[in-house]
Amino acid sequence: MSSWIRWHGPAMARLWGFCWLVVGFWRAALACPTSCKCSASRIWCSDPSPGIVAFPRLEPNSADSENITEIFIANQKRLEIINEDDVEAYVGLRNLTIVDSGLKFVAHKAFLKNSNLQHINFTRNKLTSLSRKHFRHLDLSELILVGNPFTCSCDVMWIKTLQEAKSSPDTEDLYCLNESSKNIPLANLQIPNCGLPSANLAAPNLTVEEGKSITLSCSVAGDPVPNMYWDVGNLVSKHMNETSHTQGSLRITNISSDDSGKQISCVAENLVGEDQDSVNLTVHFAPTITFLESPTSDHHWCIPFTVKGNPKPALQWFYNGAILNESKYICTKIHVTNHTEYHGCLQLDNPTHMNNGDYTLIAKNEYGKDEKQISAHFMGWPGIDDGANPNYPDVIYEDYGTAANDVGDTTNRSNEIPSTDVTDKTGREHLSVYAVVVIASVVGFCLLVMLFLLKLARHSKFGMKGPASVISNDDDSASPLHHISNGSNTPSSSEGGPDAVIIGMTKIPVIENPQYFGITNSQLKPDTYPEGCQ
Repeated sequence: MSSWIRWHGPAMARLWGFCWLVVGFWRAALACPTSCKCSASRIWCSDPSPGIVAFPRLEPNSADSENITEIFIANQKRLEIINEDDVEAYVGLRNLTIVDSGLKFVAHKAFLKNSNLQHINFTRNKLTSLSRKHFRHLDLSELILVGNPFTCSCDVMWIKTLQEAKSSPDTEDLYCLNESSKNIPLANLQIPNCGLPSANLAAPNLTVEEGKSITLSCSVAGDPVPNMYWDVGNLVSKHMNETSHTQGSLRITNISSDDSGKQISCVAENLVGEDQDSVNLTVHFAPTITFLESPTSDHHWCIPFTVKGNPKPALQWFYNGAILNESKYICTKIHVTNHTEYHGCLQLDNPTHMNNGDYTLIAKNEYGKDEKQISAHFMGWPGIDDGANPNYPDVIYEDYGTAANDVGDTTNRSNEIPSTDVTDKTGREHLSVYAVVVIASVVGFCLLVMLFLLKLARHSKFGMKGPASVISNDDDSASPLHHISNGSNTPSSSEGGPDAVIIGMTKIPVIENPQYFGITNSQLKPDTYPEGCQ
């Protein structure tokens, strides 16, 4: 049992990993060409015997071809050609190296499907000519062609131009053979009637209204005579072009707003290189609100929206049919601008039930306008359960005035007829107010009666002067004044003052507390409460 547990722990995981590694190498070995070695991502062929006579290919229908990122070939004297379909299966290829081999010819479309290629090294092969058309669609960061017996002609002038543009130190090692089979540094090569072409587009600044049509004209020049073509990228609008020798035209019809900001280029290309002239298409169109959503809560509440329009549309918000006056508590924020598209939100700082309602966005420019409405519910009314249904009675804004966030009275209710529910609720509110007033009046009256009785009791019990005021005629033994002595030891009635009370053998003076008996009506007024507590 212990051995079973041990082999189902980390040891078993390592064993399975090793098995899969072996299987991977076995599968790669089965698909790998003779005289080459293969891994999951790399093919290298460096053994000169017996060597390869064609570009290495994996077995047909092998899924491993897409995972190959590097192919290294060296010392293969019998490898002379790369055909159009030799490399197309390696769509993930990034590095291609063929050195010290017999490579003489590369087909023009050999790398058409290898858009990920970044590094190409053809050092010390047998290349006498190489066209720039092989590489013009690639974004190469490195192209090494040192040690090839190029023929001095216009066909290799593009290599000189490329090396000069990149200021590569390999420029000094590039040579070509002239008619006398003499090595000439490529940097010093001069070929008559062999230069870069030029292109000239007739419309440098192009602004057009949506739905209209335009025609662009282009002329090219150069020796050798260049080919001309239009690069329209992913233009959505319908277009067609006509070319004749060194002149060409491009007609775009029913221009779409989606093409605003896109670039259109006229390209001239010959053996030496290419030149292009470009224009940015600007399309003016009426605004469109493509997105408006219910408010979401983050740091602030936000009603998100997306608006398209060119020129930039002016934005106006309405709240329950009235213009929304923006302030520091509620304002429009644009967060992202993408050409003619604006992403933003109506930002609300701590909205309350007073801000519930319908929000309408209107976007307008000189070409038209668009509007959309959204219902917003931020919180329930006080005293009402905030359920899932946000249909709460409308507030009577004339009674409440401007809300705390400066939204203000955003609805015009002058012509509205109150509903039965609103009328009943208003009646209940008035009845509640009357009840509060009656209760407050009763409490005030009771308080006044109590004060009067306290004042009356004080005068009846303590207002009489002298000893007679505290000696009762009834011999009540329960009275605290019962033990007053009439003998000679009785304190004089003149001692202690006129308001003294005789208890036992002691006369205790009574002092009136003005804070207890001196309460006035002015001290009970509501305006004596602290500010903000009303």
